[in-house]
Amino acid sequence: MNIRRWRVPAAAGLAGALTALALAVMPPAQAATLFADDFGDGNHNDWSSSGGSWRVEPVAGDPALVQRGTSADARVRTGQVGWSDYTVTAEVRPTTWGGADAGAGVAARVQGSGNYYYLGVTAGGLVLGKRTGGTLTPLATAALGVTTGTAYTLSLQVSGTSLTGRVTGGPTLTASDATYLTGQAGLVARYAAAGFDDVTIETAPPGPQPTVSPTPTVSPTTSPTPSPTTPGPDPTPPPAGQPDGWASVAGLGQNGTTGGAGGPVVTVRDTAGFLDYIARPGPYVIQVAGTINLPTGASDGMYDVTSDKTIVGLGGNATLSGGGLNIGLPVDDNVTAPPANAVHNIIIRNLHLTGATDDLINVQMFSHHIWIDHNSFSNGDDGAVDIKRGSDHVTVSWNHFFDHNKTLLLGHDEDAGAQDTGRLRVTYHHNFFDRSDQRNPRVRFSASAHVYNNYYFDNSYGVASTYDAAVLMENNYFYSVNNPGRVVFSGDQGRIVERGNILVDCNHPIETRGTVPEPSGFYAYRLDPAADIPTIVPAGAGVGKLG
Repeated sequence: MNIRRWRVPAAAGLAGALTALALAVMPPAQAATLFADDFGDGNHNDWSSSGGSWRVEPVAGDPALVQRGTSADARVRTGQVGWSDYTVTAEVRPTTWGGADAGAGVAARVQGSGNYYYLGVTAGGLVLGKRTGGTLTPLATAALGVTTGTAYTLSLQVSGTSLTGRVTGGPTLTASDATYLTGQAGLVARYAAAGFDDVTIETAPPGPQPTVSPTPTVSPTTSPTPSPTTPGPDPTPPPAGQPDGWASVAGLGQNGTTGGAGGPVVTVRDTAGFLDYIARPGPYVIQVAGTINLPTGASDGMYDVTSDKTIVGLGGNATLSGGGLNIGLPVDDNVTAPPANAVHNIIIRNLHLTGATDDLINVQMFSHHIWIDHNSFSNGDDGAVDIKRGSDHVTVSWNHFFDHNKTLLLGHDEDAGAQDTGRLRVTYHHNFFDRSDQRNPRVRFSASAHVYNNYYFDNSYGVASTYDAAVLMENNYFYSVNNPGRVVFSGDQGRIVERGNILVDCNHPIETRGTVPEPSGFYAYRLDPAADIPTIVPAGAGVGKLG
């Protein structure tokens, strides 16, 4: 296999860099190779699959990636989610059609397993289209005599909103669409058996730098310890008691997270008063005294919190019991960009949240700038803190999770790439995962999940990174954790970079794969030594420990 990869900053993407045309008409010197695979090494380790049965085997005397069955809607994908303008080319050899809607081809700007542009051959033609979830939308078609067993070289070029599909010796299809602006490249075999070979992905040279091929590896028991201070644009982190991490980064029209600062300060002691104030418009600092019971009612016990709120417990026993907090607009799969009225700027501190019949805290629908700090979470029926559906700029810090199973979800579904890709940027630090069994966190699609200085004690697994999520694990302490960090998990693999972690009595090392953005390029933070975490975190995490 001949592979070359290049890294381009995700914020800039490749927009404006592509001047390449299809390989048949473009001199090779005009393009830079992002990725190439002729499957000559006998494997397809750099590809993530969804559906079907994929393997490398000889086709017409050469090794090729083959999908044999005709009963599956099968896809594989590779590359980086930040790729924008490029051309994907492959030799596609259909061998058997499984039905009238069967097809085989290439895909571009793949977001998750079910959202992408495609160029494919069918039994009677050439199709350029897009897939959104389970729906295929042809954007341009042309008649083409397709014979099974014959190889067709397909090239799909994406540049801005322009799409161009070509087949060697055949028609050229064009269309314009703005649904997907970035994503990986892929191969598709929809209810078709087919072989694929000589895959190349090219763009005009952007002055790139080589990056590491994403073959899974494992970490040693004690990983290299970084410098105690990680520099950022401002080398001084925010003072204690102020939002830090991704919640402190300006974006989406919000300069950091301030909660209800500047608004009235109220104290609530009963359910009616609490539900009244969290639903009011405008900024409020809502102080919770004692225990407030949240009934299940018609909302399954989930209660909406509106923008610009600080909810903070008084003393060491402030409790929300029996229900949970919902931060976000109602679910709408058709919304794929942050709406102007997205819920934002919320602080939740110094509470014990327990006994919910659903999630203890749910963050959804592009909510942003949320700080969840110094709380205790226990006995929820589903998630403790679930963050999903395009939410962004969140920090979860100094919390104690115990007597709970599914702790932290970041990204809820494999088909949510249209909402989640490029978002779900969350910092998790100084949390105590105290026999919280799993999802600490379980991550899909996240553009940056920064997991540092957490204490993991007697868990099934720590972090799982899937669907190309980017996770950095630093200076955490794992004691008696079966799998501290996983990329080989349910669904497509994600990425993990780890450094400075300590593993004691763990059954497996941390799995690593690929590269991830450095959070220090966005915010300042200071690492505590991993060896100190078993002392520091239990002493400081949870309700009643604001200091």
